[in-house]
Amino acid sequence: MAYKVRVGIVGMGRGGSTIYKTLRGIEHIEIGMVCDLVNTSGMEIATVDGVPTCISLEDFLKVENLDVIIEATGVQSVQLELKRSKRAATTVIEAQGANLMMHIIEEKEKLADIRRYKGELDAILNSVQEAIEVAGIDGKIKYVNPSFCRVTSIPAGQRIGNNIFEVSPSGALARSLRTHEPVFAHRALVGGTNVEVISNSAPIVVDGKMAGAVVVFQPLTDIYKLMEQLRASNQVIYELQSRINQISTSSYTFDDLIGSHPEFECALDFARKAAKSNSTILITGESGTGKELFAHAIHGASLRWDKPFIKVNCAAIPETLLESEFFGHEKGAFTGASKTKLGKMELANGGTIFLDEIGDMNPYLQAKLLRVLQEMEFERVGGTQTIKVDVRVIAATNRNLLEMVKRGEFRDDLYYRLNVLELRLPPLRKHKEDIPAYVQSLILKFNRKFGKHVTGLTAQAEDMLMNYNWPGNIREIQNVLERAMVSVEGEIITHKHILNFITPQTINDHEPMVEKIIPLEELEKQMIQKALRQYGNSVEGKKEAAKVLKISLATLYNKLKTMS
Repeated sequence: MAYKVRVGIVGMGRGGSTIYKTLRGIEHIEIGMVCDLVNTSGMEIATVDGVPTCISLEDFLKVENLDVIIEATGVQSVQLELKRSKRAATTVIEAQGANLMMHIIEEKEKLADIRRYKGELDAILNSVQEAIEVAGIDGKIKYVNPSFCRVTSIPAGQRIGNNIFEVSPSGALARSLRTHEPVFAHRALVGGTNVEVISNSAPIVVDGKMAGAVVVFQPLTDIYKLMEQLRASNQVIYELQSRINQISTSSYTFDDLIGSHPEFECALDFARKAAKSNSTILITGESGTGKELFAHAIHGASLRWDKPFIKVNCAAIPETLLESEFFGHEKGAFTGASKTKLGKMELANGGTIFLDEIGDMNPYLQAKLLRVLQEMEFERVGGTQTIKVDVRVIAATNRNLLEMVKRGEFRDDLYYRLNVLELRLPPLRKHKEDIPAYVQSLILKFNRKFGKHVTGLTAQAEDMLMNYNWPGNIREIQNVLERAMVSVEGEIITHKHILNFITPQTINDHEPMVEKIIPLEELEKQMIQKALRQYGNSVEGKKEAAKVLKISLATLYNKLKTMS
């Protein structure tokens, strides 16, 4: 075990405290006692450190085995008493000697700090990828880092000691030394390989005087690589953002589904039970009965509620793109496929995919969908890798799939695979008792949307709603209420606001038709106008109108042209 020098300190003022703080951190020194006539901050520090303290010189001199006594008071009487009463083996260092010792220790610590900083700086400069060169005020090159040698193919030994004004007189470093100003984005050829670089240089100022300059440069090829990496990273970010934008969660819950009619409540109860399973669900019902809302609610109440909910409208996607939308495609799979795209099935992995208007899916895609439902795997368009997914399927249609199966328009095996659980939604005309609740809910919704304060309907307006058969179901009543809310100026919706959107002839199907005989062309025109009044002039409205009129959308457009 190494021998420790026992030290005592007399005087714990500013000088003695400084000496104490320095010595307590040295491994082979032990402070045996500190002494002062008053309770200075130095005495408090020693007490906290557990070092013995005293307030009289007599008690201090009783301490045994002190190798060195440091007298830090500068008082002559104290110095004389210590020399007279100390033990023969003890050395007394007076204040002047202690101060000299302190200066030596401080300088040694500063030198150690400088060496440490230099080591850290060398490590940093040696590790950076940019080339660095330093020259003094006279142009003599003092330092180059390893990256400088890599870029220029010039060894450090052949560069250091040369003068920058001779080896590179037109470079950024020489310019900074001449002008005493920074130089930015200087392009030049360097080294024996004539590599083109971009340089930035700046003066080195010490104590207000310029002592030299430093240049940092990087090959343009490295910059081009970084730019390419940045473009690649941006592409990845774009694709991830695109994927995130396609992923959504359910927007509605069972609390948003209003209705107390037994037939509606039966459908609601069945949907709640179906939500707890992973079985495929087929939701059937007329257009506008709320099939999508039920799909949202089922997903939100399922064990997959925190996973993606992906909606696909099979009727809205062109047949040529339907397979790519469903299963994605590889880069170059077809003209315009500039990058790999994830399909709806892949995006829905772990969650739910809602296939709206499933009856409009083409037979080829029906076969591919059947495989996914059976095996939970597929390949992207133009790809060979089999992708496995875990997806729950909820399908919806307003068409009679069983009749389509009989006519050969829909695969029977896919029908039975989809129809594991069938949820049938009643048309609004079968549960008109729920209309007042729907109306009140819609008024609250549109009050928030339009900033209005509508409180309800007149009795006559409510009778009109109750006596109308609503061929467009809940979607139609929503459209009528929204239009009425836009036009109303007071707090009550009257029958006049509704008459703009429900003609008297359509309030009750049992009212007698006008007996006047009119040309078929005129009757057709009236029916088209009536359908557009109910469903609107938007693209979706015209699609609904064409379905009710049992004509194609193209035929509807042609007839509208002849009517104008």
